[in-house]
Amino acid sequence: MIKVYTNPTNELLISILNRAKDSKKESINIINSIINNVKLNGDKALQYYTNKYDNVNIEKFKVSDKEFNKAKISYDLKISIKIAYRNIKSFHKKQLKKEYKIKIDEGITCWRKKIPIEKVGFYIPGGSAPLLSTVLMLGIPGKLAGCKNIILCTPPNISGEIHPSILYLSKFLGIKNVYKLGGVQAIAAMAYGTESIPCVWKIFGPGNYYVTKAKQIVSQNTGVSIDMPAGPSEIVIIADNIANPKYVASDLLSQSEHDPESYTIILTTVNQELWIEKVKKELQKQFCSIYIRKDIIKKSLKNSKIIVLSTLNKCFKLVNKIAPEHLIINCNNCNYWSEKVINSGSVFIGNYSPVSAGDYATGTNHVLPTNGFSKSYSGLSIDSFFKQITFQKISKKGLKNLSKCITILSKEEGLLAHKKSIDIRLNN
Repeated sequence: MIKVYTNPTNELLISILNRAKDSKKESINIINSIINNVKLNGDKALQYYTNKYDNVNIEKFKVSDKEFNKAKISYDLKISIKIAYRNIKSFHKKQLKKEYKIKIDEGITCWRKKIPIEKVGFYIPGGSAPLLSTVLMLGIPGKLAGCKNIILCTPPNISGEIHPSILYLSKFLGIKNVYKLGGVQAIAAMAYGTESIPCVWKIFGPGNYYVTKAKQIVSQNTGVSIDMPAGPSEIVIIADNIANPKYVASDLLSQSEHDPESYTIILTTVNQELWIEKVKKELQKQFCSIYIRKDIIKKSLKNSKIIVLSTLNKCFKLVNKIAPEHLIINCNNCNYWSEKVINSGSVFIGNYSPVSAGDYATGTNHVLPTNGFSKSYSGLSIDSFFKQITFQKISKKGLKNLSKCITILSKEEGLLAHKKSIDIRLNN
């Protein structure tokens, strides 16, 4: 079920750590054709693709008040939502920081102002599972930031309905504009707008390969911003002899059930067949007790790996090269080793910090960069929903003090009109 590599060569490491790539031009061609069709034909194209891919005919994409009111969930789920909401809101609210005016020099004052992005769109995957937790992860910071116009797109089921938990949660958060629409066509609709779907200025939310690629394409072609490239789920676990094989196995399985292309790796210094065999046995035992999504997990685990290295230092050097979405540190002196992490979306420290906790209720955001993008991208935060404008106010005296500096620099660049824009003010 899981392959083991002991002290592999650098050449072999490159091969076994390589993420799955879809290099088929056909996929890109399909995505582009859907985007272009939606751009040209609006709702008619949306109806065609919803019928083709979701096997349902949709006449009105917007969820009605009647549909919102019909959505019922259990009492226990309502309580769980409130707990998760409280924790996520608490963590993100602390990220709201006041900007101050800065006196640079006499007569020169500069400052920044945070402006919430006015129009934002949320994509909530719903094909294989209704990701109501992602509604929390996007909706809470979006509302805290003060985004005025929020829309949400999520795929309908074969009855043309949205899962009641997603509808309940949208209403709970005050997101009124929810649309029964998924896939590439939803991304295209939010980017270009149709008769039913308003265009937005930034698109948020995870998705499969096609959705992720569509986000990147519309961002390049329209100027619509996206949160980050977020594809199939990833987890790397760094474990030594203190790591409980039961916990390690459960963490691999929990991320494997997201997607058949989930990226799951154990890095360990325990060069003992007994510990590795325990992990393998636990994987088999726990897998057999799972009664849904077994096919997805099975396919994902075929690509899972255990890599045995001689030192923890080597493990952490390697994990910073991998730059995973999720990293669990389950080893001796885990707090010390956590300081060595420079590339990861989110880090979970110790035996009792599973990724599942962060996925739902610790308060941190679970919308994170994948595919090595944590080398340059952060996970979602309150800042993702703001743009920042800089301001400067200069007095005549302040401008005079800067004039020589500006003159020399602009002359070096050969931009004499820049110099003249200073001179004309100081000579009058």
